[in-house]
Amino acid sequence: MKSELSKLHNSRWKRILPPLLIVCIIAYMDRVNISFAISGGMDKALGMTASIAGLASGIFFFGYLFLQVPAGQIAAKRSGKKVISIIVPIWAVISILSGLCTNSTQLLILRFILGIVEGGMLPVVLTMVSNWFPNEERGRANALVLMFAPIASIITGPISGYIISFSNWRFMFILEGILSLIVLIPWLILVKDRPEQAPWISDEEKKYILDSLKEEQKTLAEENNIKQASLKDLLPNTAMWKLIILNFCYQSGDYGFSMWLPTTLKKLTNSGMGMVGLLSSLPWIACIAGMLLFSKLSDRTGRRKEFVALPLIGFALCLLLSTTIHANVWISYIFLIGAGFFAKAGGVVFWAIPSRIFSKEVAGGARGAINALGNLGGFFGPYIVGFLIQYFNFNTGIYTLVVLLFVAAFIAATLPAIVQATVKKEQSKLKQTV
Repeated sequence: MKSELSKLHNSRWKRILPPLLIVCIIAYMDRVNISFAISGGMDKALGMTASIAGLASGIFFFGYLFLQVPAGQIAAKRSGKKVISIIVPIWAVISILSGLCTNSTQLLILRFILGIVEGGMLPVVLTMVSNWFPNEERGRANALVLMFAPIASIITGPISGYIISFSNWRFMFILEGILSLIVLIPWLILVKDRPEQAPWISDEEKKYILDSLKEEQKTLAEENNIKQASLKDLLPNTAMWKLIILNFCYQSGDYGFSMWLPTTLKKLTNSGMGMVGLLSSLPWIACIAGMLLFSKLSDRTGRRKEFVALPLIGFALCLLLSTTIHANVWISYIFLIGAGFFAKAGGVVFWAIPSRIFSKEVAGGARGAINALGNLGGFFGPYIVGFLIQYFNFNTGIYTLVVLLFVAAFIAATLPAIVQATVKKEQSKLKQTV
């Protein structure tokens, strides 16, 4: 029975997750390639100070607010596939235009608009994952999809560094914008919103998914008693605001680290952009290992809070040590690799939590609100580092990120116990059926 159950679950992992992962990778490349453009000469070409460079990296997340909730709701009630099919060509054009801008004001406007367009991507993708994977699989499914960030960082570093080294930062934006249009093809061909729409899925697998999701919603309604609640009704919910603040502090540390990593490496090693691009890949290779490890441990044990908090603590400590031991270049670099290992490991477990607190009817919108407001940290982190570099020093900026990560870890430890108890109960039921 166990081997049969294993075979039953395989098709979704192979057919649904790859195209979701690919479109997320391209979106993230267009989001973070500005960090290589800044260290590759864009700051000088456009007359940007350190604080303006931080603003250019972070203003994306103000635009990111607008489509989070509506996109998540559309994906939950109608079609996430259509949402992504519309926004991909738009963000591709914006990326190309970024390579043609002549001053920092034009760049700031384009980055803000890019944030608006890409804002719908993650809530849609996470909602589609929740349509295909029951809770006992969702941590691992989220981990595989959310690997888009380290994979994109691994790819973006060498590619962007190489393009800039033989051409310039303008050509980098243009080529990577064109790449976005290409990935739209597999998305249109392969992706389905729900199991009911997939002609390739077996009746047994479809029944397993739908029955599991139905049972999950029934349990959630009984334990939380919010089945008929609207998103507006959930605004006073303490747990939701904890998730928003946790995500804000987490994203501040994550994006502060990500956006300033090329500059950190250039400052640390005095290398050219080609070498900086290669060195920036190793922390993100370690990041994939961390995501897989912590998501597997969380799914196996049913413990969500601990496996959000522990990676955050590890991330903070490695970031702190990479800064305080900077006199030894390679030891500092090893701690940067360690920071990469922990950087997104807590995030894959974090996104398995909202569906355990909120009912299906409002989970898409709740994810959007948590992601939108929390991702303002994506503005705050890069900007505060740039501001502190300009007016104090580089280390002060990094220490601020460390404090925010410790705050996020503390909040994770105070999340509702129902997150863990419900997961354990469902895993026990699954073992009994096997």
